[in-house]
Amino acid sequence: MLKVGLIGCGRIMPAHLHGYRELLNRNVDVRIKALCARRIEDAKRFRSREDGVPPRKPIGPSGDPLAKPHIYVYDFQNDVDVEVYADYREMLRKADIDAVEIYTSVFSHHEIALACIRAGKHVLVEKPLALTVKAARRMVEEAEDLGVVLGVAENTRYFPEIRMTKWIIDQGYIGDVQMILGGMAGGYWSPNKIVAETSWRHKKLLAGGGATIDMGVHLFHILRYLCGEIEEVSSIVSILEKKRIRVDEKGRIVESVEPDVDDTFLGIFRFRTGVVGQWFFSWAGHGWETVIPRTIYGSKGCIRADRLILDDGEEIDIARLFEEKASSAVKEKFFPYGIRDPMALETLEFLRAIREGRDMETSGREGLRDLAASYALIESSRLRRTVKVNDVESGRISDYEDEINRYYGI
Repeated sequence: MLKVGLIGCGRIMPAHLHGYRELLNRNVDVRIKALCARRIEDAKRFRSREDGVPPRKPIGPSGDPLAKPHIYVYDFQNDVDVEVYADYREMLRKADIDAVEIYTSVFSHHEIALACIRAGKHVLVEKPLALTVKAARRMVEEAEDLGVVLGVAENTRYFPEIRMTKWIIDQGYIGDVQMILGGMAGGYWSPNKIVAETSWRHKKLLAGGGATIDMGVHLFHILRYLCGEIEEVSSIVSILEKKRIRVDEKGRIVESVEPDVDDTFLGIFRFRTGVVGQWFFSWAGHGWETVIPRTIYGSKGCIRADRLILDDGEEIDIARLFEEKASSAVKEKFFPYGIRDPMALETLEFLRAIREGRDMETSGREGLRDLAASYALIESSRLRRTVKVNDVESGRISDYEDEINRYYGI
């Protein structure tokens, strides 16, 4: 049985615990042994009802992991006691654990992850992998040197529609991939809400970047998974809303922040395969939500969101096609035990990588590459030229993040 400690008992915790419940319901041999948060009450909030700490209200739009309902570990795991800690270093010294999952704010990822790696623990880190590319490189290198699994909790890789889209492409239904387009603006947190009600997301020294980093790593992971490695990026990055606010139930402003990181990006990408792409995203935008569904064009047709559209006009639901045509082996590979919950799938992949002594699908190196492509958006806009992702990943281009690295001594 693999024993896991969870560090960071904040708003993303319910989504991960629902994933663990799915795994234990499928008799996956894993148990949560420890919960750790800076305030012991936050750890107890997720252990049991008997601890008496009231749950937080979910936030965000329907379908967002932050909107998952509260859940307690003891709701689904009652055969193993769960210890609570207010210091991850104490947890590493005392808890009987093989692995750690880190759900803390991004500015603490590298410090906690490196401590866990050096303690010989396997580590899964919530996205983004680290605050800077340099910090992520250090995490990846130390994990490889010490022979522990390091992964990034990039749940988009495990979305059913993303995995099915990957299968459609690999089966050649749209021919050779040529182009990918998409984007959105004016959504749930627009025009000027504090995103996820956490103001640190709008400050450089705490978040690294804004939408470029928080959403960019999701975007680039999907693009790379579906269309291949990204060679270079050209972009415009901007702060459209100079002040963001949080209001109470009566509409009164209870918090405000002046962002020094972006809320909007427009990017053009070239892939190593020759595929070209364009994407935009914004947490700003007044009056109307604009959405261009992810559309992947190939030499024989395209995939627009959840529809395969061929040159002869035939339109097919990709989920139906997958269910009818994919082999049982493919279905088991993409959705072991029939699981469709992305959080459960990413955790199961982490556990299997540990047992099998291999990298995760969403390995630390994958997370590093996602982060480098995201920072390339910022560097390209600052330099007003196209930037190669390799140059950002290697540190040859690092002007923007140098300030952050100096601040944290990275």
